[in-house]
Amino acid sequence: MSFVEKRKRMRILFIGDVMGNSGQNMIEEYLPKLKRKFHPQATIVNAENATRGRGINEKVYKKILSLGADVITMGNHVWDNPEINEFIGSAKKMVRPANLPAGKVPGVGYTIMQINQQKLAVINMQGRVFMTPSDDPFAVATNLVEKLKKETDFIFVDFHAETTSEKQAFAWFFDGQVSAVVGTHTHVQTNDARVLPQGTAFLADVGMTGPYDGIIGMRRENVIERFLNQMPTRFEVDESGRQTLSGCLIDLTDDGTAKKIQTIQINADHPFED
Repeated sequence: MSFVEKRKRMRILFIGDVMGNSGQNMIEEYLPKLKRKFHPQATIVNAENATRGRGINEKVYKKILSLGADVITMGNHVWDNPEINEFIGSAKKMVRPANLPAGKVPGVGYTIMQINQQKLAVINMQGRVFMTPSDDPFAVATNLVEKLKKETDFIFVDFHAETTSEKQAFAWFFDGQVSAVVGTHTHVQTNDARVLPQGTAFLADVGMTGPYDGIIGMRRENVIERFLNQMPTRFEVDESGRQTLSGCLIDLTDDGTAKKIQTIQINADHPFED
């Protein structure tokens, strides 16, 4: 294989929902190590919970970029930290769900990275089942993919959704049209990483980066209490226990289809290996 042929291929590292200070700590410690180990051409981080478990502020946005992220994706908690309204308009490396009401909210739903001789489009979409209202992700993505295919075959989608069935349906619908559909939001990494028949890499949920001994990142005592008595309970990020990092690595061929997808976990039960 010639140097030119090698250069056309692309490797993407995607890190799942960064949760609070705990998640930021894991990014700070392990993202540089992961990049040295795997040499990705693009590093994407979902950070919609990065600031105290709800939304993101400008300081944390810039911090995650400084630690090695090329693009930051968001989700249904994008507006939870009011400070985002002060900087999202100038946050060129942040994408919020593209199917939020068109023309009614600030920010962008996709971005395009220049990587050597190639371009990578990164799209953020939000599901509708058991989620806050949004426009039809299938229809919005269809129009967006048609537009982006005129510019690049390398298209990555962070599909932020609650149900596995909606994520699977979205991936199968766009099989062969996009390079990868990777789910976020549920904070639990699924064991279904695969390349679909027409070449789209799929993982229902990449998992969470943050507290390892909480319940989807929150202090487990509070969550258990809610299940026991059904009373309103304040959920707080578990910042005192052990920590975890969840992600995936995707190898793309020169036509934008996926060759391989593998999951990544770093925690007490899955120690990092150089």
